[in-house]
Amino acid sequence: MVARVDATLRNDLGIANGLADERVVVLDPCCGTGAYLVEVLHHIARTLRQNGDDALMGNDLKRAATQRVFGFELLPAPFVIAHLQMGLLLQSLSAPLADSERAGVYLTNALTGWEPPKDPKTQLTLLPELQRERDAAEQVKRNRKILVVLGNPPYDGYAGMAIGEERTLSDAYRTTQRASKPQGQGLNELYVRFFRMAERRIVEQSGEGVICFISNYSWLEGESHPGMREKYLEVFDRITIDCLNGDKYKTGKQTPTGAPDPSMFSTELNKEGIQVGTAIALLVRKTQHSPANTVQFRHLWGKQKRAQLLAEATQAADSPAPAYETLTPALALGLPFKPAKFEAAYPAWPLLTELFPVSFPGVKTSRDEFLVDVDHDALVQRMAQYFDGTISHAEMRRLAPSIMESTTRYDAEATRAKLQKRGLLPQNIVRYSYRPFDTRWLYWEPEGKLLDEKRADYFPQVFEGNVWIASAQNNRKDFDPPVVLSTLGSLHVIERGANLFPLYLQQEATLLELATRKPNISETLAAYLAQHNASAEEAFFHIVAVLHAPQYRTDNAGALRQDWPRISLPTGRALLQASAALGRQVAALLNTEQPVSGLTAGPIQAVYKDMAVIQRTGGGQLRPEEGDLSVTANWGHRGQGNAVMPGRGDVRPSNDGRLDVYLNDVAYWHNLPSAVWEYTIGGYQVIKKWLSYREQSVLGRALKTEEVREVTYMARRIAALIALQPQLDANYAICKT
Repeated sequence: MVARVDATLRNDLGIANGLADERVVVLDPCCGTGAYLVEVLHHIARTLRQNGDDALMGNDLKRAATQRVFGFELLPAPFVIAHLQMGLLLQSLSAPLADSERAGVYLTNALTGWEPPKDPKTQLTLLPELQRERDAAEQVKRNRKILVVLGNPPYDGYAGMAIGEERTLSDAYRTTQRASKPQGQGLNELYVRFFRMAERRIVEQSGEGVICFISNYSWLEGESHPGMREKYLEVFDRITIDCLNGDKYKTGKQTPTGAPDPSMFSTELNKEGIQVGTAIALLVRKTQHSPANTVQFRHLWGKQKRAQLLAEATQAADSPAPAYETLTPALALGLPFKPAKFEAAYPAWPLLTELFPVSFPGVKTSRDEFLVDVDHDALVQRMAQYFDGTISHAEMRRLAPSIMESTTRYDAEATRAKLQKRGLLPQNIVRYSYRPFDTRWLYWEPEGKLLDEKRADYFPQVFEGNVWIASAQNNRKDFDPPVVLSTLGSLHVIERGANLFPLYLQQEATLLELATRKPNISETLAAYLAQHNASAEEAFFHIVAVLHAPQYRTDNAGALRQDWPRISLPTGRALLQASAALGRQVAALLNTEQPVSGLTAGPIQAVYKDMAVIQRTGGGQLRPEEGDLSVTANWGHRGQGNAVMPGRGDVRPSNDGRLDVYLNDVAYWHNLPSAVWEYTIGGYQVIKKWLSYREQSVLGRALKTEEVREVTYMARRIAALIALQPQLDANYAICKT
């Protein structure tokens, strides 16, 4: 990064000696232990040697370290180490600091103090050293023309809402002129404030200069950041992005080919690095300003990306420059700074939210192990104990510790005492779509915080005949086809967090009127349906069909990372009806509450009959009474906070590209197609996720025979979904034109 800044000063700003030029004031606003500052001084020393200034190098380096290479740090310990590192470097270069001299590293908050205070400045009479430190830092902030801001700003998504002067930093990116309005809480990330601080110094005060930050890469395409991206395209002359990937959540730290893709901060001594993906941004502002409008972008993947960047930093000046892709960020998608593949017509199609305007977040219990169960009777028994006034709080805590553990929003004993006075609501033990293909039982409590997020307005809308699309504004990884539900749904039926879009909305009965239901459609969709003499139900299942077409996901992969999916509406009712018919087939295959003839009921079709059938190793009959159906192959375990974490399990090649999936050493599902095993929906590998919750140490018992058969049925349903994909693709190709 230091080498890149030096080259940019020379090539873009015409400063022949780069960082060694006396006019170049450098700031690392979050300098930590001083790594960037030390490297800047090393780079200056190399330039001075190349220029033949060895005899004067020490004097020039000391002047740079004390008068124009600055670091700000908020924490005392790294602040002290930064001074130590700077001092040791100068001593090693025969330019030691005298007792009266200090390096330009100051103990200060880099996000405040840039403008003179409106009120009289607080005098730190009891801490004169800190007052002198603050005053010296403010001299740099207000009186020096900073040309370079570089470093590694802190990432903290839970930094809280900024206040005072810090709040004005993020405010600058909360409105847009042309791009879509920012959504979500991403602008509260701490690193965003450092970007704005740097942008303001370089653009609004200095009028020219370079910013080079390595940071969390969420701002490159996040729905919270279109204002940030719009501003940078306007105020900078050149924007270069090295996307370093290495993200745990979006890619699982794997390259597109499946090879390991560690964090940029991974080393031999710290292989974990960090969880989030990162990017290096280089932002250049020239005195004669011309808006960038485009972005130079490249991906770096795998274990060698660190070595690649270091090699580029030291290569000869006449070596070929790294190859970047020139992006013109798409306004309709929020001006993403990453390649965003999509159909040319895609931005004109209506968003899902513009067709079905009302949606509800899924239910979040935060106490799943008590309020959710695969066994109806077990849940009934637990809830009866909870509401039993003869069972003390202490005894209840012994029986079920989690439900009696208070949190900030949940007073366990007060909640239980209040609910006991009213009594159990047995009719509120309802079916609950917990994960894809995993429907359980939930006790839905309408009062208090027994359920962390009960969604009181959502629950009444789950009625016989209603159907739901579970979708997310963007998936953590690639876009997955939506889950289709007929029951109450969990927030995490989609891994990122589900919003549930109903076909119908029900208005409660009043003294004068009976309960009524109406389609959950927008004026836009209503006009389309009237024009084609079509129904809301046909539109709903058409959407299901389009969103399950693999070609739709491939053609629009980039756009689907940015926002709710957009859907093309076909011209002519015949096309809509044909598409809806496919969507109904998809919905039926996803609905585990209803049998599917030929797959899970009646004579089974020949192609599915031998698929994922349960068998005993070596042949013979399985004996459930002897534990043959216990899941003990390490499919899951309880982790931090009692959450269920997936294990490696036991999958073995079978024949013809199929797999055998083992419950234990005795029993296995035979002949599972690999495509079925790998199938994901809602961000989950479906069958593997289901098994992780059925490990005996998690479930507390062996599987029942009907649960063993449920895996067979699940595999057949998924296989049938995969078999539908060519028809879904053909349907999408027709509908989009």
